[in-house]
Amino acid sequence: MTISYYAMTMSHFPLHDEVGRACGHSAILSHMALPARDAELVQIVEASLADAARRAGHLLACRIGCTQCCHGAFAINALDAVRLRVGMDALRLSDPGLAATLERRARAWLDKFGDGFPGNRETGALGTSAEDRAGFEEFANDAACPALDAATGRCDVYAWRPMTCRVFGPPVRAAGDDGAEGLGHCELCFIGATPEQVAACEMPVPHELEAELVDEIGSNVETVVAFALLP
Repeated sequence: MTISYYAMTMSHFPLHDEVGRACGHSAILSHMALPARDAELVQIVEASLADAARRAGHLLACRIGCTQCCHGAFAINALDAVRLRVGMDALRLSDPGLAATLERRARAWLDKFGDGFPGNRETGALGTSAEDRAGFEEFANDAACPALDAATGRCDVYAWRPMTCRVFGPPVRAAGDDGAEGLGHCELCFIGATPEQVAACEMPVPHELEAELVDEIGSNVETVVAFALLP
């Protein structure tokens, strides 16, 4: 059985726009420290991805320039947001020109899609109501991620990218909207593969460690990439 990849890769943590309305955008991101064990989480996920890719071989179509998964808004949790913020701080020191380009893209993205953002535009916090959740299903579905360099097909914040981006492609196990568990993978991958071949390439994801680190940050606020790229 397979399940919707987008449903499967949505954040596992609840949204709390009440927190966002209680404080400014900078308080959501810049006042939160990146947990030390985030490096461990990233290392585990990268090793898991490499192993899954080795097993998948030609069945995994992911490559530089394939950017289908870089289009469409998706929720990121506070850990992802802080990691991106740390990455942007590093870029402002090492490559201020690139950092400025990313900020311009993020502002242009918000200028274009911000009026339809189902949450708090001032803080970047996604809303929690049924109306907000329904709105997010239709929000910026064809929009290119502001971190994407359209000319090269590369992610300009690849080292700090969200977990959803890190696990997109190989088969990953999670529950669908109906609660049933299954494997989801990018629709461009595993074309013609049997269910057994797909299962043999499953990529384990350390959800428990990620949840621990989100708890350490102390925020369940979710946002989108554009807000996390801005100071």
